[in-house]
Amino acid sequence: MSELHAEVSELERKSASAARLFDIRRIIGGLFTLYGVIVGGAGVFVSDADLEKAQGVNINLWTGVGMLVLGVFFLTWLKLRPTAPPPPADPS
Repeated sequence: MSELHAEVSELERKSASAARLFDIRRIIGGLFTLYGVIVGGAGVFVSDADLEKAQGVNINLWTGVGMLVLGVFFLTWLKLRPTAPPPPADPS
């Protein structure tokens, strides 16, 4: 019976780590951070014609910074408040 108990414990541990791996905050934070860097990079290398079209506002830079801040917020939230593992099942 102890072999079965060990196998169940191992599966529960793997399930908890899989739940933390696919936490939605990690996915959203990672994507917003990546896209923020890409869009912000496009805003750094903007042409004068593009700035003139946007009435002097570097919209790519500001949008990239906003996305980067949001992505870092989600990743920080994930780091500070990780997903709690599920409670162990009652053996009875």
